[in-house]
Amino acid sequence: MAPDDTAMGTPEVRATSKANKDAEAKAFREAEAKAKADAEEAAKAQADAEAAAKARAVVEAKAAAEAAKAIEAAKAKAEAEKKARLAAEAKAKKEAEEKANREAEALAKREGEAKAKQEAEEKAKALAAETARNEAAAKAKAKAKAEAEEKARLEREAKAKAAAEAKVKKEAETKAKAEAKEKAAAEKLRAKEAAEAEKAAKAAAEAEKAAQQEAAAKAKDLGKTFRRLIRETGPISLAHYIAESNARYYTSRDPLGEEGDFITAPEVSQMFGELIGLWFADLWVRMGSRKKIHFVEMGAGRGTLTKDALRTAAKYEFDPQVHFVETSPTLRKIQSEAIPDAIHHDDLSTLPTDAPLLIVGNEFFDALPIHQLVRSAVGWHERMVGLEGDELVFVAGDQPMDSIVPKSWKSASQGTMIETSPAASAIMTEIAQRLNEQGGAALIIDYGSFELRAGSTVQAIRAHEKVDVLSHPGEADITAHVDFELLKDVTKKNGADVMGLQMQGEWLRQMGIDVRHEALKRKNPAEADKLARQYERLVDDGQMGLLFKVLGVCGRRWPIGVGFD
Repeated sequence: MAPDDTAMGTPEVRATSKANKDAEAKAFREAEAKAKADAEEAAKAQADAEAAAKARAVVEAKAAAEAAKAIEAAKAKAEAEKKARLAAEAKAKKEAEEKANREAEALAKREGEAKAKQEAEEKAKALAAETARNEAAAKAKAKAKAEAEEKARLEREAKAKAAAEAKVKKEAETKAKAEAKEKAAAEKLRAKEAAEAEKAAKAAAEAEKAAQQEAAAKAKDLGKTFRRLIRETGPISLAHYIAESNARYYTSRDPLGEEGDFITAPEVSQMFGELIGLWFADLWVRMGSRKKIHFVEMGAGRGTLTKDALRTAAKYEFDPQVHFVETSPTLRKIQSEAIPDAIHHDDLSTLPTDAPLLIVGNEFFDALPIHQLVRSAVGWHERMVGLEGDELVFVAGDQPMDSIVPKSWKSASQGTMIETSPAASAIMTEIAQRLNEQGGAALIIDYGSFELRAGSTVQAIRAHEKVDVLSHPGEADITAHVDFELLKDVTKKNGADVMGLQMQGEWLRQMGIDVRHEALKRKNPAEADKLARQYERLVDDGQMGLLFKVLGVCGRRWPIGVGFD
């Protein structure tokens, strides 16, 4: 019998059958693996549930224990609080009882004291009444005696007065006759003295007028003198020209005030001199208020600064001997009228050496002669005054001047001009040496810069206006900016100390000018505007406040003055 094709199957059938079997086997395996995974997952979930249940049981047990513990603590606290409350109540009750006992005792004590006081007062009242009766009786007796004595005294005085009046009357009559005779003689003598004084004053006025006219004439002739000198010997130095011109200028007039050529700070306002007086008085007090001390003003003008300074400083019993360094006969006379006891000196050399010196120089150094040095291609040469036709002009000198040029300016560019003043250096040297040897202090107040600068600062003032420096020799005030750097160096080299260098406006403010200004306005309300103008002129940056400087110097071991701290 032939094989059954359906049993054996064809290759296609066999392949299909195998694939189906493989698929079934794979599906079985996958189902088995899934069932296994599901079983494991279920087991894990059951284990997690058991663990969570166990953890909850632990937490619940712990919470129960803590709750029990808290209940026990609360019970203990309640017991403690109850015990403390009962103790406090017992203590309060005890204290209340003690307080009541004390108050009862105090009340009893006060009642006893009040009773004792009342008894004492009644006793004292009775004693006082008895004493008053005794005193009244004694007083009445004394009064009667006094009245009798007074009556007797009045009678004696009346008798003595009558005798004295008679004597006085007689003496008065005698004296009146003598006084009338003396008065007639005195009037005759005064008339004679007045006539002589008038004659002397007239002669002095005429002499002064003649001297001023002579000085003015010499001043006008000074230009001719310079021209003749230059023609005969060649150009002269600017320092020579300034020295001669200012010497003639100051000896021929009073240059200050509205009718003069310029106004200085002391003439602007009394505040300036007053604050300087306070500055020196403060130093004097701090140094022990020495009985002997000298106050020196260089170039004192009309004496206004010193007068204002001493008037203010007198409040501190500051009463020094006053000295003026002044060469002008005209100004010396005005200064003597302002300060009659002042002693005049031609220079610092004759100042006394027996006590410290307090020196002030306001606008003094600016009028000292200066040299102008110009840098040329071959070195430094002095600027001189020469002639061009008949006109005085500036010309270049032919002598080398490198030796007097400061080291810091030696290599300045060509055409640079600087100014130097041997006269200022010499005077500052003497001031510093005096302060170092005698003690004391000095204020130098002038216009200039903190350090040497290039350029010409020389100027001439006539009738409050700037004029050409070479046009009016002897008839205008010639000045130049002060080299404060030089003055400081000279001070240190000669053993004195530099307190500081300050702008005038700032220094016056530190000295209290604002307070003084307000006080003057309150005292003189009608002059408030005028006082404000004066104040601004002294301290305003656009006027004297910045341009003018204040240099303070002093001897060794003297304190630093106000305004330079």
